[in-house]
Amino acid sequence: MLVALVVLGGTQNVAPLTVKLASLKGSLESGWHILSAGAFITMALPLFVFLFLQKYFVKGILSGAVKG
Repeated sequence: MLVALVVLGGTQNVAPLTVKLASLKGSLESGWHILSAGAFITMALPLFVFLFLQKYFVKGILSGAVKG
C-alpha cells in the first residue's frame, strides 16, 4: 500500500513524506535549498533508526542465512 501511495500520491492527509517533499517544489522558482533541507530531514529518521538498531538488523539477516 505504501508503494501505491508513493506512486499515485493519494490525498494530502495520507500522503507519505516523499510525496509531500515533492510538493514543496514551486512552479515559479526551483527552491533547491528547501528541497535539499527537506530531503535531509526525510533521510535522517530512517538513518537514525538503522544506526541505533543495527545490531538487531544484522542479527535478523544472519538468522536467515544458509551455511554452505
